[in-house]
Amino acid sequence: MSAGPLQTAEPLRSSDMQARRASLVCEIAIVAPSARLDAAVASSPGTRHRVNEDCHSALDSDVPLFVVADGVGGGAMASRASRQLVAQLHAGLAHAHIDDETVRRTLLDADHEIRASIASRTPAAGAATVALCAATDASLARWLIAWVGDCRVYRVRGADDAPADLLTVDDTYRQLGERPPSGGSPDDPARMIGNGAIDSPNVRHVALLGGEMLVLCSDGVHRHAEPTVIGRVFRGATPLAHRCKELIAFAGAHGSHDDATVLVVRRTERGRAQAQSSNSEIAKP
Repeated sequence: MSAGPLQTAEPLRSSDMQARRASLVCEIAIVAPSARLDAAVASSPGTRHRVNEDCHSALDSDVPLFVVADGVGGGAMASRASRQLVAQLHAGLAHAHIDDETVRRTLLDADHEIRASIASRTPAAGAATVALCAATDASLARWLIAWVGDCRVYRVRGADDAPADLLTVDDTYRQLGERPPSGGSPDDPARMIGNGAIDSPNVRHVALLGGEMLVLCSDGVHRHAEPTVIGRVFRGATPLAHRCKELIAFAGAHGSHDDATVLVVRRTERGRAQAQSSNSEIAKP
């Protein structure tokens, strides 16, 4: 089922230009009858590109749908691919019934449209990898996650010393048992949106307890930050946006020169639901 109507959305906060290379930071809160979502995102251009080829949800909506996309191929077409992908996913899913078939179809439609859009402008390649998460019930406890390529989704639980749980599996040449093209690496993404190379995007369902978080990030982050680091950063006491900035800064300090994007969603139970959760837990895959 799709998520029920939400009561209120707090306004988008201003950008903060103090993080690594003018990182954009946004925060929003979405309140439902039994739970509250707090979401934040930070994105920073790396040193390899003239423009940030990552893109993410704007956090200006009361719809519990969140996307991170990483442009592939370099130049304006990579940037265009990631931005068009985020826009199309929100247009196609924001008011749709969220289920496996709908999400897969919307990703495949985006693949076709982005490929055609780029081909109408240039013979150069352009595509994007992507990760998304969307609530599928009114309590905001059930989530569908989907991905193509090597953008990732982690779940951060409440235990102080627990690493973040990796919920996705990168679509790399190594993982898929395929030979990379000449000059490529086995750890490069073998599937992406915009080049017609996918037939069935990855989809799975997860549960989110009160106080737990979903963390979406591009490879400019996760290649340089282990799950233990991600878990530690997001269990800190600072606001979520600051933690996103902290993780990007950590990746940069540990060798990342790529564009880096982190989007986090935290679920907090409210009132009666919070009391009930102390007596029973949601079964998790």
